[in-house]
Amino acid sequence: MKKPVVAGIIFVLIVLGVIVYSSMNLAKHRVEVCVQFNGITNCKTASAATEEFAHQAAVTNACAGIASGVTETVACEHAPPVRVTVLK
Repeated sequence: MKKPVVAGIIFVLIVLGVIVYSSMNLAKHRVEVCVQFNGITNCKTASAATEEFAHQAAVTNACAGIASGVTETVACEHAPPVRVTVLK
């Protein structure tokens, strides 16, 4: 093999290694949130770098399953959660 090809392969492997390593270390907090909206309760778990981001992601994911449209989604996301469990 030629040197530029070997250098290119090594570069790609290093970049992939950095991506995998950094994505594994970002999720330091894990939260489960249960949201009730329009008489329906939905629970979702999310992971993120901070507990606040994990909480917001879990609320957004839970509301996505029970609210339809922008107005309902915003109302659901601003409703107080029924249960919040910090898992990690």
